[in-house]
Amino acid sequence: MLSALKTCYEKLVIEHPKTVLVIVALLTLIAAAGLPRFKLDASADSLTLEADDSLDYFREIAERYSSGDFLVATYRYKNGDLFDDDSLATLRRLRDELAQVEGITSVQTILDVPLLYSPKPAIADIADGIRTLSTPGTDRKLARQEFLSSPIYRELILSPDGQTTALLLNLELDRRGLELVRERDALRRKRNSDEGLSGEEAARLEEVSAAYLQHRTQGEQRSRERVEEVREILTDYKGNAELFLGGVSMITADMISFIKSDLVVFGSGILLFIIVTLLVIFRQARWVLLPLATCVVTAVTMLGLLSWLDWRLTVISANFVALLLIITLAITIHLAVRYREFAAQNPDWDRRRLAMETVQFMAKPCLYTALTTMVAFVSLVVSGIRPVIDFGWMMTIGVTLALVLSFAIIPAALMLLRKRTDGVGEDNSGVFTLIFSRFAERRRGIVLGVSLLAAVVSAVGISMLKVENRFIDYFDKSTEIYQGMQVIDQRLGGTVTLDIILDKPEEEAPAFEGEEDPFAMDVADDGFAGEDPFAADDPFGGEEETVENSYWFTVAGLAKIEQLHDFLEQQPEIGKVQSLATLYKVARDLNNGPLNDFELAVARTSLPEDINDVLVAPYLSVEHSQARITLRAMETDPNLRREELIQRIYNYAEDNMGIAPENIRQTGLLVLYNNMLQSLFKSQILTLGAVFVGILLMFLVLFRSLSLAIIALVPNMLAACVVLGGMGLAGVPLDMMTITIAAITVGIGVDHAIHYLYRFRAEFEKDGDYLATMHRSHATIGRAMFYTAITIIAGFSILALSKFVPSIYFGLLTALAMSAALLGSLTLLPLLLLLFKPLGAPEEMGKAQAVGEGEMASS
Repeated sequence: MLSALKTCYEKLVIEHPKTVLVIVALLTLIAAAGLPRFKLDASADSLTLEADDSLDYFREIAERYSSGDFLVATYRYKNGDLFDDDSLATLRRLRDELAQVEGITSVQTILDVPLLYSPKPAIADIADGIRTLSTPGTDRKLARQEFLSSPIYRELILSPDGQTTALLLNLELDRRGLELVRERDALRRKRNSDEGLSGEEAARLEEVSAAYLQHRTQGEQRSRERVEEVREILTDYKGNAELFLGGVSMITADMISFIKSDLVVFGSGILLFIIVTLLVIFRQARWVLLPLATCVVTAVTMLGLLSWLDWRLTVISANFVALLLIITLAITIHLAVRYREFAAQNPDWDRRRLAMETVQFMAKPCLYTALTTMVAFVSLVVSGIRPVIDFGWMMTIGVTLALVLSFAIIPAALMLLRKRTDGVGEDNSGVFTLIFSRFAERRRGIVLGVSLLAAVVSAVGISMLKVENRFIDYFDKSTEIYQGMQVIDQRLGGTVTLDIILDKPEEEAPAFEGEEDPFAMDVADDGFAGEDPFAADDPFGGEEETVENSYWFTVAGLAKIEQLHDFLEQQPEIGKVQSLATLYKVARDLNNGPLNDFELAVARTSLPEDINDVLVAPYLSVEHSQARITLRAMETDPNLRREELIQRIYNYAEDNMGIAPENIRQTGLLVLYNNMLQSLFKSQILTLGAVFVGILLMFLVLFRSLSLAIIALVPNMLAACVVLGGMGLAGVPLDMMTITIAAITVGIGVDHAIHYLYRFRAEFEKDGDYLATMHRSHATIGRAMFYTAITIIAGFSILALSKFVPSIYFGLLTALAMSAALLGSLTLLPLLLLLFKPLGAPEEMGKAQAVGEGEMASS
């Protein structure tokens, strides 16, 4: 089979190089035609687990309470006090302009929210109308004090210094999108279960998946346009006020711009670096143009394929292009170095033989290096995180493409170019790599000692690894995301949302139930009653204004909510907390004492619509006998530990309040993000385990020696441990990007070991001398290893210029890992070969060669 494959390759590539290059050019053009369809994805789906039940529950609660997305604009007047006439007039104009933006359903500001303490009215007066800051005659000093101290607005709408306020831009709830995605996810769960899908359901899954993707794409485009329109409006007011924009929509839009910037800037930067590197190494135009062309063709073809398949890049896979360019370059450098070695050693060989000998010698090691790299990336599919899974598959396909194109373009092009031998022997980098082999020979104790020390320190660092991190730290301090989140977090009650959902206890009955209850109310379909026999005697009840009863709107239910509400407010990581307890506190205050169940029911019927919309509807679902507590955690709190906070809340509710576990559940962005983070440790273990097992098996097939396979793995395992340990010691947490580094380190770093061992074994066959073989290997394959490693290290270091902090970590940590892998392959790996002699005893081979030489001399 191998012979047939060799013959086929020779007839196609070597004998018909023009045809091969034309085919490659056509395929590249077809792929490039799809580039206008190329899309990026920074949606919430790209930041959550692939199969997280909490995500479906989050969507269900969002739909139930009509809690759509929102934007937050912070406003701080520059030319005077926030409550001055000019300041409020400016704020009013800004509010009115923002309200005209398509997709914004309402804008909530200090001008519009109901005031209940400025001055404090009696409960009986509430039904007559509520005062706002815009109401003529409102006392602004009292209003400021209410915003600062009221249970409703404290830490919500006005900063503690009274000078920064927030404009809440409520966005239309995407009910169609929620319906589509929940139906899609339900079908996916059934597909993955033992039951499976029927033919009709499978067809429906494809249909609804396509519909949701199209709907989401259109929605994301509208969202980005909306954010830009809001920003343009805010820009017009920045002469009078300090303004920042925040919210999920804004973060999504900015992350898209970060991805685009990284693709363009770092892709271009790495291409420029490749040109400089190749010029320094080879100093010949052909050895610059051929690898460069191969890299560009590979990148364009892969991006075109992704475009045609509508496979979108995310924040995680944004580094895909840079990584693919570097891997392709590594393959081409190995081919170029070996070709030049053959040309220097055999000046009488023609182009055909040079090309075929190079391909034959490099095919096996390059194939196995590509396979091991693919194993590393395929292992990422066990992470359970969709963007990480996609990244793994993209890179697996990309590495395959890089291997095929490298072995097609370079040999075919060399068959068309005039043979040149000038300059092929001028490379003196082998002298530099011999420094490592001499060090490994003469400083064995230092190499082993440093390796052992690195292993111990890495183990300590790994034990210190954490997954907790602050989302705000993902962004450079100069970005609006960081500045806006910081203002909202520190002055306006926190940024990351968490909802606590309370279901009615089974043993509890509503306060009014049955015909014997003199205060029973008839329930209409819309939640309001028809005729109430006591309505005529009720001074607060309007016509047909009674409402359906709820356990949570009784003294007993509200007392439980208030207890949990107060506990949450005492937690240092939590900012603003909102629930029915807020209304309960205000009602008690206005009533100058506690209310009974009847008074609560009557008060509820008398609430104006604007009060009900603010203080009741977001926190009560009568239909589901359910109450909701919302809070915002402070991302800037250095002590924020999401998992610990979630468990602390559950423990208090169950142990101190007696709430059954089945009657309380937490949801929100904090929970979804925490679920993803907590999966990272398991994913890291599974990923590395899969990588090492897969690579060990490949080594056994390649070298057919368990000892050689283990020796080859040791330096790369050490490199992976060094980078993970370094993260732990430096306090760099695992996240969606850093989780991929260890697997990438092993997958790419092990390429050095394969090339070195393959060459070492070939050189060893010449004289059986381990020491001489080591020096020869360093002087030959060591050069290509050095070139590729330096290219990878410098290429990834360019990512340090990104404004997206995970990309910076990814670039610098990968550079560190590849440095460790290079040092291990040039020092520890050859030393282990010298110590354990896995290829057999050199003495026996030496004796056999001596006998043979003696016989030749005597003859």
